[in-house]
Amino acid sequence: MPHRTRIKICGLTRPSDLHCAAAAGADAVGFVLYPPSVRALTPAQAGALARLLPPFVTPVLLYVNPSAAEVQAGLAEVPHALLQFHGDESPAQCQALAQGRPYLRAARIPLSADAARFDLLEYAELHAGAQALLLDAQVPGYGGAGHSFDWTAFDWSHPALNASSRLVLSGGLTPANVADGVRLLRPWAVDVSSGVEAARGIKCPDLIARFVAAVRLADTALAAPQPLTSPPSCPPPPPPP
Repeated sequence: MPHRTRIKICGLTRPSDLHCAAAAGADAVGFVLYPPSVRALTPAQAGALARLLPPFVTPVLLYVNPSAAEVQAGLAEVPHALLQFHGDESPAQCQALAQGRPYLRAARIPLSADAARFDLLEYAELHAGAQALLLDAQVPGYGGAGHSFDWTAFDWSHPALNASSRLVLSGGLTPANVADGVRLLRPWAVDVSSGVEAARGIKCPDLIARFVAAVRLADTALAAPQPLTSPPSCPPPPPPP
């Protein structure tokens, strides 16, 4: 079957934004439980939004260097959430905080030419316990700044990366560039926050709809049969009788 790229809309703060994301076809929505963020929610606020979700849309709780008590407070409000660790957590800390639950681990990749110095293969091996790696740009404030890393810095065909089932592309995605990211990496999912906002923390319905449409068009293009580079040769005519 053709691959369908999953879509996560992150940094939701209002019921209207949540309804818009779900209606557009988002597979997951992210709630930021990191107080310094402009998109930060309390556990109670995240729980109130999560209870508005329709079936089969996954809530994700985003943490940055949390304590065990902070993770438990979020899970008490959103018990069926997927966890996302976006700070400097070690593999052992991620597994201890998750307590057997599936989680995403953010890989914060340096910008510009420094991206190639980031050993993504080693990082993927270190965090083999994560359900997926979320690839984001390394910026002050742990993401949400609208910056992309160099997508050409890595060999996405390497078996250890296994892009189609374990990588989530994030960082600076917009309706204008997400199709390029899908075609290049062919990730399991894409994750957007600032790229679909009218203002910091306020999502734009039109941008969300355009983002989802761009991903779906990219999937359709990848699933289409590729044209032959040259016409097939015809068999020679039969000899005359």
